[in-house]
Parts: sequence; structure tokens; C-alpha cells
Amino acid sequence: MQLVIRRYRPSDRDTVLTLFSNAILEHIYPCFQTSMTRPHFLAFTLALCAAGYHLGSVFGAVLLPGLWMGLVYYSCNKIYAGYVSMRLKTDMQDIPGNFLSRPDDCFWVAEAEIDGRDQIMGTVAVVAKQSGKEKYGELHRMIISPECRRVGLGSRMTQTALDFCKERGFSKVALETSSIQTPAVALYKKLGFCHVLSGIKPEAPSWVLMLANVSVLQMEKQL
Repeated sequence: MQLVIRRYRPSDRDTVLTLFSNAILEHIYPCFQTSMTRPHFLAFTLALCAAGYHLGSVFGAVLLPGLWMGLVYYSCNKIYAGYVSMRLKTDMQDIPGNFLSRPDDCFWVAEAEIDGRDQIMGTVAVVAKQSGKEKYGELHRMIISPECRRVGLGSRMTQTALDFCKERGFSKVALETSSIQTPAVALYKKLGFCHVLSGIKPEAPSWVLMLANVSVLQMEKQL
């Protein structure tokens, strides 16, 4: 499969938005699985099962842990589905205006010919930022289609963004990813990014963040 990395075109919009949405929503189940396999969550689930059984009902033994697991899944879904909804209404609503209107910003897509048709298989963007006298780039919208994972496309897309930032004399490249996205974290570390901070963003109720157990990882690479 021959892949070409090029600048975003307005005609790419629908495909890019679908790729973005599907890729983010993929994290819901891994988030749920990670949360439910934490020792204290497993213990609480078993306690609810036992409590339901001791109340004299096999149905209760199934219902109580089922409701608990449903609540945890709801929390994971709310974080990632909520993120998609927010982005589709903000920066992804106008990609040219938000990622291509300034010379130090850019949005790329990776395109491949499959069955005689050009298809978009990945995206990445850079937004220039200023902090005092320091000018740096922020990496955004790193999305790789499932068909092109583990074949080096993520490295190529990231390197394209890094080269762009170097050409503009940026001091560093910063990015944010979630703790659930372990393959992405491993890729960034392989390319020289360092983990500088972990935290949460108040974009969902605190109890949702607690149940989903998702943290935001901030990473940087000096240029």
C-alpha cells in the first residue's frame, strides 16, 4: 500500500470527520475494561453480586453488579463520546479556519489508493503557540485508520509534523493524549517525546472521571 501525506483539502471533510469520530470512540471499551479490572472495582463488583444473592434473589445477584458495570461504561462513554461531540462543534467544524488559516499551522492527511479509489487513512495537525518569547508547536488530531496501524504510518505522520515545526524554528512540540492510548504513548516515547505532566480536565463531572479512571498525559519533545 503506497501512502501519500498531503495537506488537507475541503473535499476531505466528511471522511476526516468520520475517521476522527470512529477512532476516538474506539477508546470507550478499552477504558471500560481498564476500569473494571482495577482490584478495588473487581472487589466492589463481587461484593454487589454477593449482596444481591444474600438478599435472596439470583436476579439481584445479577442486577446489582450489572447496574454498577453499566454506570462505569456510561462514564467511559461520556468522556470519549463527549469529546467527539465537543470537537465536532468547535475546531473540527472548520478545519481550514482552525488549522490552515495561519502559515505556522497545518493539517495533513495520509492518502492511499485502495481498490482503485483514494482513501484517507490518517490525519495529524500542528497549531503554533506562543509563550512569552518561546514559540512552539502543538500536535493535534493524530488519527490512524485501523487498516494502517503497526505499519509505520503513525511514525511518518508524527515525523511530518516534527519536520514542519523544525522548519519554522519552534523550540519544542507539545501534545496531549489519554492514559488509555498506550500504543500512542509508546510511539511518542520512541520518537523522543517525554512525559511531563499527568492530570484531568474538568470536561465531565468529577464522578465520571473517577469511575472512568482516565488521565490526560502531557508530552513534549525539544527540537
